[in-house]
Amino acid sequence: MKAAGPDPTRLVQRANELRQALAARPVEMLAKTTGASYHPAGSGEAGYLTLQFWLQSVQVSLPGFIASQASDGQELPAFTQAMLMYHFYTADGAPIAGQWISFSELPDGRFYNQAFQGYTGGELRRAIQQREDFERAAARLQGEVQSTGSLSPGALAYRFQALPRMPLSVVYWEGDEDLPGSFQVLFDASASHYMPTDGCALLGSSLCRMLIKAL
Repeated sequence: MKAAGPDPTRLVQRANELRQALAARPVEMLAKTTGASYHPAGSGEAGYLTLQFWLQSVQVSLPGFIASQASDGQELPAFTQAMLMYHFYTADGAPIAGQWISFSELPDGRFYNQAFQGYTGGELRRAIQQREDFERAAARLQGEVQSTGSLSPGALAYRFQALPRMPLSVVYWEGDEDLPGSFQVLFDASASHYMPTDGCALLGSSLCRMLIKAL
């Protein structure tokens, strides 16, 4: 039986509330804290913000904070809108730590870690059987090979950029005759400065679905 993923309903319901709160913040500050680019418009117009979300360029209109694909102006799905609003609302500009932590090390993450591992690492383990499959899927998502440092021999890690200041990593441990291979999604230690824990769970789940689809 597949583990149930996180429920995005609460994020989506709060999107409009977050838009109202963001409208009161200086646009230059929002750009600085998130790593977005601010494009002011002419007199009497507010302009827009641009940033990368996974592999797509996103444009966020001002002052309404409606996110669209930069390429064609098509409005993004409600779930993606909510994720971006939570990111703009949470981001405080903290530097990227350069240290990977597990979901259990995020605020309140230990209470949901087992479920998170089920619908992320567990799903990857069921879908990806060979190291070469993981390498191929990661390459298609423009993943960057990472040093596995102190991890056990045979580990393979890729870094993926969800947002300008929100990297995630997926680590694969190759199995043997006795144990199957395993996966784990990791976050930069600064992640809680850019997304609430339930948002981090949704990003991790989204990344795993993208990897499986990339196969």
